Amino acid sequence: MPGFDQQITFLYTDDLLAADRFYGSLLGLPLVLDQGACRIYRAAGDAFIGVCSHKGAPTGTGSVIVTLVTPEVDAWYERLRRQGVAFESPPADNETFGIRHCFLRDPAGYLVEIQCFRSPDWPPPER
Repeated sequence: MPGFDQQITFLYTDDLLAADRFYGSLLGLPLVLDQGACRIYRAAGDAFIGVCSHKGAPTGTGSVIVTLVTPEVDAWYERLRRQGVAFESPPADNETFGIRHCFLRDPAGYLVEIQCFRSPDWPPPER
């Protein structure tokens, strides 16, 4: 069985423009495909986030976490905080998982985690 080449996390929103501002402007993720009702952003390498607005779309945000991996957790926290983004929790170390991370919500209420792996077992990014 072949592996997967890419990954997309799709999120649903009632306000596509607010989501575009958050993912495109505040986080600076490049828009790779605008399908009208869905916009897909490159998060890293072959990882993507798709934000969609449809009639009858799934509801509820409790089961989705979008994790953005970077060694600059604290810098992102400061940058976004200066732009008025409210955080659920500031950067903190999690010894159990060997990470440093913080949490915020996007405009639709989805939980976004900005995280750095401290474990040597985590593979480095592909370049």
